[in-house]
Amino acid sequence: MKPTLIDTDILSLFFRGDKKVIQSFHNYLKKHDSVNISIITYYEILSGLKYRDLKKLLMPFLEFVEHCNIIPLTPNSVEISADIYSDLRKKGLLIDDIDILIAGISISNDMILITHNIKHFSRIENLVVQDWAS
Repeated sequence: MKPTLIDTDILSLFFRGDKKVIQSFHNYLKKHDSVNISIITYYEILSGLKYRDLKKLLMPFLEFVEHCNIIPLTPNSVEISADIYSDLRKKGLLIDDIDILIAGISISNDMILITHNIKHFSRIENLVVQDWAS
């Protein structure tokens, strides 16, 4: 199984106790040492928890992240993201910048993006996506 990058929506489902997503995490971890999330997903979850003042969920998230590989933005992933943005804008199919950055990180690290938002991410060429919630 190729390494994966977990999108924000899948991570949210995991923390909400979605049984299918949790089982997919368990199956993945049988073959891989840890889960990969992007620095963008880390930011999205952390900022959401802080905005909603969900202190009881903040510590479990931070403890979970200690066991994850946090994949950074790099010049290469930003360049790929800029190409994705340009392509989607020319086609009139633009998606959120945050999703474009996550896709760029996934492509630049040769990872499958695990997301429940197949509709938006399927617009991106050379991006392999799977949905662990369906």
